[in-house]
Amino acid sequence: MFMYLYTWYQWLLFFFIYCFIGWIIESTYVSVRSLHFVNRGFLRLPLLPLYGSGAIIMLWLSLPVQGNLFLVFLFGMLGASALEYVTGYAMERLFKMKYWDYSNNPFNLNGYVCLTNSIAWGFLTLLLTEVIHLPLEWLVLRLNGTVCIILVIIVGIIFVTDAIRSTKEALDLGRILETMTKLKSELDEVQVQISLLKAETAQKVSDIKTETIQMATSLKDGTKVKISSLKAETASALKESALVERLQSLTETKEKLTGRLTSYRKGILRRNPTASSRLFGEALRELKEYSKKYKKS
Repeated sequence: MFMYLYTWYQWLLFFFIYCFIGWIIESTYVSVRSLHFVNRGFLRLPLLPLYGSGAIIMLWLSLPVQGNLFLVFLFGMLGASALEYVTGYAMERLFKMKYWDYSNNPFNLNGYVCLTNSIAWGFLTLLLTEVIHLPLEWLVLRLNGTVCIILVIIVGIIFVTDAIRSTKEALDLGRILETMTKLKSELDEVQVQISLLKAETAQKVSDIKTETIQMATSLKDGTKVKISSLKAETASALKESALVERLQSLTETKEKLTGRLTSYRKGILRRNPTASSRLFGEALRELKEYSKKYKKS
């Protein structure tokens, strides 16, 4: 193998090839499990950068231990798992959600990696270095340098454009999740205030009625009590009306926010059906349901 002799554009071409192969593997796996086609990944393009980066890391880490299958397996497993963990951690901090979550898998580390997947990375490293890469290397090394550079530039421009757009949309989606969670908290608080106000008003009216009975000996005192009751009910009605208006305003704001879920953002959710969010889980579930309901919009 001549991996140390690769040019920069050959490395980039390998990266894009393995991004595409990774997309095929991941989309096939998720589609079979979901019983319908899923265009898996963060990008709209049929490319998964995690697999492309992982393949490059696997190739580099296997170089010093070529011929020792156990060490190739071990180095590939550790390197790819580290990449998956760092990528998952960074994406959750940046985009407010986990684009993959292994929390339900045994022997997982904060949901970013799990033992099963790490072992799979190790075997994939063996398959890559011993089988897959050899014919791809033969093909790439025989490509004309100019042709290779043109391919890399064309795919690279499309890739970067898609990555920038997807990152922007994912950041906006994260902000929507955060805002929806705050709105949900405010809605719950207003509803609690309305319930407490109704209970408080009912208690006041009950107390005033009791007082009316006790003071019914004179017409003058009875009239005063009725006026007090009317004032209490009026004040309560005004407060309740203000809270109801606030509730309606928050509900309308939430609906408008949901309406900001563009087709691009819906696509991000549909391409990552196992995505989760520790802080904004309820909002994410709501957006996922909305995305499924309005697939064509």
